[in-house]
Amino acid sequence: MLCFPNCKINLGLYVTRKRADGYHDLETVFYPVAIRDVLEVVPGNETTLSVTGDHVAGKTADNLVYKAYELLRNLFPGQVPPMSILLHKVIPSGAGLGGGSADGSFMLRLINDFCNLDCSESLLLELALSLGSDCPFFIKNRPVFAGGRGELFEPVSVDLSDYTIQVVVPNVHISTGAAFGMILPATAGFNLRQLADVPVAQWHNQIQNDFEIPVFQAHPGLASIKNQMYEQGAVYASLSGSGSAIFGLFEKGKSAQITSSYHHRVFVTETGLQ
Repeated sequence: MLCFPNCKINLGLYVTRKRADGYHDLETVFYPVAIRDVLEVVPGNETTLSVTGDHVAGKTADNLVYKAYELLRNLFPGQVPPMSILLHKVIPSGAGLGGGSADGSFMLRLINDFCNLDCSESLLLELALSLGSDCPFFIKNRPVFAGGRGELFEPVSVDLSDYTIQVVVPNVHISTGAAFGMILPATAGFNLRQLADVPVAQWHNQIQNDFEIPVFQAHPGLASIKNQMYEQGAVYASLSGSGSAIFGLFEKGKSAQITSSYHHRVFVTETGLQ
């Protein structure tokens, strides 16, 4: 059985508080985008995970796909058989696009369907949160305002289907922990619950990603990519999450020609996901 985990972008991102548990409260709008990995499971004599495409660092036991399998195997003993798992990586890692989180959450959904476990959405959300703060979004996988660690959702009616979405991913890995360490939490400068009420052409004057200042200071070339997008017609451009990916929203059929001192990859999609 196959599925195709997609990535996300952040439309605004405010870090509002450091919590006693070491996590941070944030406010953002998650928006799903049709740049996808490929995930396949087939019955096997033993459970294996093979990864092709983009390199994924770390041990198999630390991969969120494998962790998702283990969660459901332990929760439903005898109902989740050994599997050969193939993950083909297209979404770059460490770029703020949520690719690893998507893979883990889609694995939960895939095994639920493949093994007829009949898990409720609330259970899948709980299991996804145990994998990581971004993971529950990919159970919902539709535009939401997110608060808390990123797991408290409210629906938003943001629709980017009239735009071309360009994502530029430089060969720069941004440590999430280090990025949060450079942030001074503060009250959000805009209520992102109201984002749908603001024309997209006005977003650049209304919303921001709090990570841009420290990340751009550390890597000035990323700011240059964002500036090139605006110079070439982007309606809105921003860093995504705390990672290195820069995305731009353009009129249909348009995108920017990016020059950069970094080796970079470019993804262009005409379709966000609704």
